[in-house]
Amino acid sequence: MAYETLLYEKRNGIGYVTVNRPDKLNALNRKVMDDLDDCFCAIKKDDEVRAAILTGAGEKAFVAGTDIGELAAQTPLEGKAMAERGQEILDRIEDLGKPVIAAVNGYALGGGCELAMACTLRIAAENARFGQPEVKLGIIPGYAGTQRLARLVGKGRALGLILSGEAVTAQEAYRIGLVNQVVPAAELMASVDALARKIMANAPLAIKFALEAVNHGLEMTQQQGQLLEATLFGLCCTTADMKEGTRAFLEKRPPQFTGK
Repeated sequence: MAYETLLYEKRNGIGYVTVNRPDKLNALNRKVMDDLDDCFCAIKKDDEVRAAILTGAGEKAFVAGTDIGELAAQTPLEGKAMAERGQEILDRIEDLGKPVIAAVNGYALGGGCELAMACTLRIAAENARFGQPEVKLGIIPGYAGTQRLARLVGKGRALGLILSGEAVTAQEAYRIGLVNQVVPAAELMASVDALARKIMANAPLAIKFALEAVNHGLEMTQQQGQLLEATLFGLCCTTADMKEGTRAFLEKRPPQFTGK
């Protein structure tokens, strides 16, 4: 697949997606969002891809925000439509049914922080910075940043970041639960690749159902979430992978999962 604003490579079951506007610090514009939507829709349908890794081109930024030139020209109706379109695309990434790992190699600000939060997991280089600086432009986060950030780090910490508009270091992001791991910049892609492969060693349908249980269960009461969990657990019990996994455990050998 060839894109104007992305680089995409499929290798050994992993789809590598790179936002490729390093001269603009990989800022999001309409074309980037359209390309991301098309790319992740294709990844979802591609049975050969078991996991995806998302990063930014260059050494300075993952995604440094939204294209301010486009943003400044928005009317109120256009602004609402832009936010809804961005939310729709990020929702699709979050609900891909396959793990998506953000390799945050620099600035992840505004829309970039929101994009990282839509991913399943976030691994940050030591030089990465995270923030929602929208209030400094007279706006608020529009790609579900107010919602995902509060769910990840709690209401108080989310409000502290959103209302101040200040960026935090990778180490602080790790402390508050915004990222899963911080590694030296030189080790970022190797660390993310290793994590993806560790996940891919497990049963594909179990991974898919676990993602669904957590993502959708958070929007339910605990009782409803537990019912969803039990239903998905039951579905796991219908799979060949469940039979293979339990048999392999009893036979003391590595399982050979087929995703069926």
